[in-house]
Amino acid sequence: MVRIAIQKSGRLNEDSLNLLKSCGISIDNGKDQLKAAARNFPMEVFYLRNGDIPQYMRDGVVDLAILGENLLVEKGEDLKVIEQLGFSKCRVSIAVPKNIAFQGVQDLEGKRIATSYPNTVNCFLEANQIKADLHIINGSVEIAPNIGLADAICDIVSSGSTLFKNNLKEVVEISLSEAVLVQAPSVSDAAAATIDKLRFRIQSVLRAKQSKYILLNAPNDKIDAISSILPVLKSPTVLPLAQEGWSSLHSVINAGDFWVVIDQLKAAGAEDILVCPIEKMVL
Repeated sequence: MVRIAIQKSGRLNEDSLNLLKSCGISIDNGKDQLKAAARNFPMEVFYLRNGDIPQYMRDGVVDLAILGENLLVEKGEDLKVIEQLGFSKCRVSIAVPKNIAFQGVQDLEGKRIATSYPNTVNCFLEANQIKADLHIINGSVEIAPNIGLADAICDIVSSGSTLFKNNLKEVVEISLSEAVLVQAPSVSDAAAATIDKLRFRIQSVLRAKQSKYILLNAPNDKIDAISSILPVLKSPTVLPLAQEGWSSLHSVINAGDFWVVIDQLKAAGAEDILVCPIEKMVL
């Protein structure tokens, strides 16, 4: 049995549950439950406050957790990241009121900065040899400049809409963050074996999200040129068509390189290109 912690509520909760569902894990969780068991996998899910999870891991209450990298900087630098999950991407940034002229990081000298991430801010200030006063707030920090509590804030930013609504502008990006799978300092042998199985499933899901299945038709004399373009696992599947002198090629391409590869394939003689999503990709 492996015990995994996820955020009780907030931006990571839904994405974390969707990842487990994509891994074929069905969780019996009701409203306001703090712990739930999986029906078809040796797993218990703990729904915890985000900031409390690193200590629960050190105490041996849970074996795994899905966290944002930004939280590890604050409270969990000793914890081991075993998978980058690629969702819930955001950045940790400094923002100031829109009507303030901001020329650079030196403008923060002597200012009051409200934040829920004091370690992150202190490291940034020290690296830039800046002295500022920190006001640590657990919760929404965007209101701090509007009520005169601070001159600037440091917080996580996704779309920037919350800053906009509070008449703030993003001026300095400190770091980038995404969801990661983190392992506790000590886990049992049984839990470690289950963690390996879970990671295998997660890796299969993530590969599928980053890839597309591609089918195309091409003249036989173009197959070598087209095959050299396709970034495949081993080599493309080549099947003869009913039309003499033509074949169908099946392969996998990186979703991020999609349009570049398509343009190259067309230039090399590929026709009738069909691209499909991949549900799972098992190696």
